Amino acid sequence: MAVFELKNKNLTVRVNSFGAELNSVFSHDYAIEYIWQADPSVWARYAPHLFPIVGKLKDGSYSYHSKNYELPQHGFARDNEFICIEQEEDCLLFELTANEDTLKKYPFHFSFQIKYTLTANQLKVSYSVFNPDNNDLYFSVGAHPAFNCPLQKDESFNDYELIFPHKNELIINTLSDGLISETTQQIVLQDHKLKVSRQLFDHDALVCMNSQIEEVQLVSTKTKHGVSLKSLNWPYYGIWTKKGTEQFICLEPWHGIADYVNATGDIIQKKGIIKLEASNYFHCHFDLLFF
Repeated sequence: MAVFELKNKNLTVRVNSFGAELNSVFSHDYAIEYIWQADPSVWARYAPHLFPIVGKLKDGSYSYHSKNYELPQHGFARDNEFICIEQEEDCLLFELTANEDTLKKYPFHFSFQIKYTLTANQLKVSYSVFNPDNNDLYFSVGAHPAFNCPLQKDESFNDYELIFPHKNELIINTLSDGLISETTQQIVLQDHKLKVSRQLFDHDALVCMNSQIEEVQLVSTKTKHGVSLKSLNWPYYGIWTKKGTEQFICLEPWHGIADYVNATGDIIQKKGIIKLEASNYFHCHFDLLFF
């Protein structure tokens, strides 16, 4: 594992080659570390990338052409070494390709690239998936960045709010042992805002369908410092922290979703799966603003 760095007058950004995982965004102006520092006694990740699935599979397995395979929750990209194939003053580009180990649990050839581009106090994170094979590629991809909450020592978890510009309500699908149920719940926002509390996550993540969320801001009501994540045209979204903790919040745009409780297990029929034809690319990105 190696650590790569981007730096300008506003921010220093660090990325691990293992998982191509963002592990630090430090503001020079405010002396704030925005990224959760992966305390293993709480949650031992920083900002994992989800590929080739998002969320949990029913019974931990799926089928493809009548053959069964097993994949852990959120796939295997987060637990693999990426190669840094481009390093410039303002950007880093990492790549993971299919190998002997991935083909045993995921019988598809692929190139999965993650690019970080730093501009002033903004970080753009871009995903690119290429299908080098003659057969269709089935996959999902998503982000799972964890942000310190609170950001500063004289604050508490309850001093923060989630702001959803132009939204008055959220419709969330409830989870049943990590799987998506058909049951929905309405969350009414007050002036586009949702107050952060431990109880908000008593029943696991808040999962939104149907491209409801294009921007979320996690902001301190005391200092007004925080982070904005913009993700246009992403169909699914999760907001999560580990139950019972008050130290971080994950903002998670997804192109894909966990299995439904009634899923067939066939990856071709999987809700939210992306089919990428031979020699084609899939691209998406999200933007982080730190303030």
